[in-house]
Amino acid sequence: MSQPVSNTEANEEFRRGLLFGLAAYGMWGFLPAYYKLTETVPADLVVGHRIVWSVLFVGLFLYLRGRWAEVLQVFREPKVLVGLTCSAALIAVNWLVFVWAIGHKQVLDVSLGYFINPLVSILVGLVVLRERLSLGQGIAVGIATLAVVLQAVMAGGLPWVSLVLAFSFAGYGYVRKVTPVKATPGLFVETVLLFPLAFGYLFLVLSWGEDALVLNDPPVLLALVGTGIVTALPLVCFSSAARRLPLFMLGLMQYMAPSMHFLMAVYLWGEPLDHTKLFTFVMIWIALVIFTFDSWKRFRKPVETV
Repeated sequence: MSQPVSNTEANEEFRRGLLFGLAAYGMWGFLPAYYKLTETVPADLVVGHRIVWSVLFVGLFLYLRGRWAEVLQVFREPKVLVGLTCSAALIAVNWLVFVWAIGHKQVLDVSLGYFINPLVSILVGLVVLRERLSLGQGIAVGIATLAVVLQAVMAGGLPWVSLVLAFSFAGYGYVRKVTPVKATPGLFVETVLLFPLAFGYLFLVLSWGEDALVLNDPPVLLALVGTGIVTALPLVCFSSAARRLPLFMLGLMQYMAPSMHFLMAVYLWGEPLDHTKLFTFVMIWIALVIFTFDSWKRFRKPVETV
């Protein structure tokens, strides 16, 4: 009698995980549209606001959920703090380049960066963790590398925005993987570590006579305050999805956000998609198909051998 109930509960948990995952990646996909609201503000000030307001909203979420003890525990572990200091630096670079690219109408490069990111993560594992590449992974990474080199040669320069976003986020993912802390408390501690720099910088800009708080434009100020929410909410949804879904499915869903970035860049904001850039995207998509198929085979293998 208990088996049907168990299956029903498992299906319900899976459905919830799917909804949480779609919500998380959907919100991340719409981030360029959100930061279009703040494009009149320099990227460094936007990131400063994002850090300050993230401390408030993420901290409030943890307090209301009764998870403050997890945060205090982090500050008692020096090794964890060192890891989060490194990840904080990486995510700050990622945020800065991301916001800068949106303000300078380079959302296509943002999309390319997050399409490349899973393949860069393989390279990080190869170099840092000394993991072995499967044949499919090797082919996928080789195609992606060739695509970047060809774009550099044909377009007269490396797609630096894409590469910085991909490598900074892959590095961030690696550091967080080896740092024993949960997602939301980890993000809060990261933003707390960055808070003195962000708050100090905003105060310094104010002392120069510039309107760092954007008090003369209330809608933009409201959007800046909201950066704390759009930082915290997708992460909360992602954490809930990660507890309920297999990693392979999460890996498939991660392509949602850069796909949304691509479509908005081309069809909403009219960014030019020349032949060179299109050729690069096609090569990266081919690489991701190979990578995904290889991952699916390795995901299915334990099930088939039982």
